[in-house]
Formats: sequence, C-alpha cells, structure tokens
Amino acid sequence: MALIGAFVVPHPPLIVPQIGRGKEKEIQKTIDAYQQVGRSIAALKPDTIIITSPHSILYADYLHISPGVSASGDFAEFDAPDITFKVNYDCDFANKLSHLAEQAAIPAGTLGERYKQLDHGTMVPLYFVDQFYKDYRLVRIAISGMAPLVHYRFGKCLVKAADESNKRILLIASGDLSHKLAKDGPYGMAAEGPIFDRELTEALAQGDFMRLLTFDEEFCEAAAECGLRSFLIMAGALDGKKVESELLSYEGPFGVGYAIASFKIICDNPDRHFDQTFEQEESERLKQAQEHEDAYVLLARQSLEHFVKTNRRMHRPEGLLPELLEQKAGVFVSLKINGRLRGCIGTIAPITPSIADEIIRNAVSAAAEDPRFEPVRQDELPWLEYSVDVLAEAELIDSMVELDVKRYGVIVSSRGRRGLLLPDLAGVDTPDQQVNIALQKAGISPHDKYSLERFEVVRHK
Repeated sequence: MALIGAFVVPHPPLIVPQIGRGKEKEIQKTIDAYQQVGRSIAALKPDTIIITSPHSILYADYLHISPGVSASGDFAEFDAPDITFKVNYDCDFANKLSHLAEQAAIPAGTLGERYKQLDHGTMVPLYFVDQFYKDYRLVRIAISGMAPLVHYRFGKCLVKAADESNKRILLIASGDLSHKLAKDGPYGMAAEGPIFDRELTEALAQGDFMRLLTFDEEFCEAAAECGLRSFLIMAGALDGKKVESELLSYEGPFGVGYAIASFKIICDNPDRHFDQTFEQEESERLKQAQEHEDAYVLLARQSLEHFVKTNRRMHRPEGLLPELLEQKAGVFVSLKINGRLRGCIGTIAPITPSIADEIIRNAVSAAAEDPRFEPVRQDELPWLEYSVDVLAEAELIDSMVELDVKRYGVIVSSRGRRGLLLPDLAGVDTPDQQVNIALQKAGISPHDKYSLERFEVVRHK
C-alpha cells in the first residue's frame, strides 16, 4: 500500500518510570507527547512499523537491517530487567528493502548482525507504542557513518518498498538531539549544542528537510548530536510529498535534547525532492569555489584528479609560483565531501625538493593511502573539497601551557614514535585534548615520557 505517517521521537531510558525513579517527571511534556504519538499510531493501525535507531548495529559504510523472524530485549542495562520486549519482524519487507537498496547502489542489507537483542533506541519508542497498539510487525534499521545524502536516498528506497507492498507502513525515526546542552549534564556543554537543537527543531516544525541535509558535519560533531541520520532516512521516505508537520514537544533538562514531531502525508509535491536540490546547489557552490581556489589548492586537486583518472602520478606542471618551487616545508592535504573528512595525509617535515612536490605527493596519499578510508573513486571527484596546510618549522616547548589550539599544531614524540595534530580543528578546544589525540595517533601512552613541539601553519582552502 503506502507509507501512512512518520514520527520523530527521542529514546531516553529514564523516561520509563522504573528506570527514571521520579526523574522522568522532569520531562513530562515529552511523556505527554509520546502518549499522543502512541494514540495516533493506534488510530492509523499500521501493519508494519519501521524504527530507525542510532543504537542498533552501526557500521561506517553499511546500513544494517535486522534479519530474522523475531527479536527480544530488556532494560537490564538500566537496572530494569523486568521490562521486556518481544517483536516479530516483517521479513518480507526487510528483504524487499535490501533488494531496492542494492538496485540503488546503496550499501544496505541484513548481513553482519553482531548481536540480536533490541537496543534502547528501539525499545523506548516501543514502550509507548505498545501501551496503545500491538498488532504490528517490526523492521529495525540502523544508521551508518555514510553521508547524510546516502541516508536520505535510503529513505527513498524505504518508501518505494512501502509502495510495492500491500501493507500499511509507519515510520518512527528514533534519535536524541544534542548531548551538550548543560555544563552539569553528563556530556558537558558546547556552544553548538543549543544552536543545533534550535535549528533542528525549527526544521522539524516547518517540515524543512533541506535543512537536515545542509547541517555542517563538524558543527554536528561539536554539538554531539545523536539522531540526525535517523531523521534523514525519514526525510527521504517523505521525499516529494507535501506534509503537515507538527513539533509536539521539545525539552532538554538533563543536558540532552528531546524532540517529538509528527508528519502527516497530504499529497505529492514535486518541489520537495530535496536530494536533487541539494546536489544542484552543492555542485554550483563547488564550481564557484574552484574558480577562486589558490595555486596550492589547485595543484592538490590537479594531482589527485590525475592520479584517480589515470592511476599515475602527475609530473610537476609548468608555470607554478616561485614560492612553490623554491621553498621546502611539510604539507598536509585534507579532503572532505559534504563537510565530512574523506582523507588527510601529510608530512611533518619536507621529504621532497619543494612545496609543489610535497603537495603533489600528499594529495595522492590523501586520496589513496589514508588507512581510515577506501581510496577516492572517480565519481567522488566533483564533490571533493580540499585544504592544504603548509607547516612552519616546529619548535620544542616545555609544557602544554605554551600551546594554543587555534594557533598552533602539536607534535608528540617518544622513543621513535611521533604523532601530529593540526591546529584549529572542530571539537578540539583545549591543549589537553589536542595532546591526548596526538598521543593516541602515535600509540604513545599518556603515562610515558614524551616531548612536545608546536608549529604554525598557513592554511589554503
């Protein structure tokens, strides 16, 4: 039949009285809104409920759909083992969705299940649904580390599967908002936290799914958000539809944002294909950026594109700036797609005759040799953004007091191991954080004796 409705909900376990032990009363608006959602679902009478959860099986490059015919879970992890759940899965729908995702070249399916038990991102919504309605089968879907646009387009596969079924399908997008709303909260405070929650709730209230696609990844990471990719799958399922959206509640008394919103499908609307709009606008933005890129970034892009297209390293081109040919320095080349890191490789000190050669070499390395990522593909080239950091000579310092995370990068060294972290990185706010990350990268224990160096960079973007 079709998708009959969608909801955004949070998943704080303490909302369950046996877990909250009175604290749940501090989010009574959320409880009231959740009960409203439960009654709405009972009135809609779905055959199948799909829940997208950030706490199901998470892969960097694969959207996991829970396999099998059934699953169970409980809140033992939260000292409430007597609250249990048993669900029957809609195997036919899960298989159909896997097939449609494969056709769309989206890595998704039922492979790689590491544990079968239901997660709290699924059980908290079911706690409220089951109070009002139980005649349904479940499809549980995890989010992934892939780009927001991939999640949106997976949502389009989901609604296609719904259209091809003879069932009434309902979608619940489970996810909290920022985890950094209060200094005394469990995750502390970040300036980005309240801003993220304000912008996200405005987008939900207005049904502005384009806004969900354009959140900056570094901003989201600094805000420590939880549910955005879950909401993006929902947005994709509502692609091309006029919706009646309503923000039912928002609270954040424990330093974590909880939002509940409902989305009623009204009719088709060809102006709401947000993935297409996003790609068009992003393509135009990147074209304009290329028209204004400096000689350093241009050289990095030329080197990388030549290698990806030909599998051969580029020779140094003619007509380069004298400073690129006459000076030597360590260079880092960083790649991003849609605000997400796609590769970063560099040299602490120069190993080639010039900055130009250093850029040519390290651009290729960032594309093909960063162990955290698969090599850059040719179809990704139009979406890459580049930055080139040219390092000044490092100087020894006596302590972290001499560091400034915005101005200086840091190098840690111990018994032949060295780790480097560039300056002015999102989420790195203190010298202590900066040094600890550099130590981790080098495999040096904080308890080992190590030396510190600082350096400045000129960043070209």
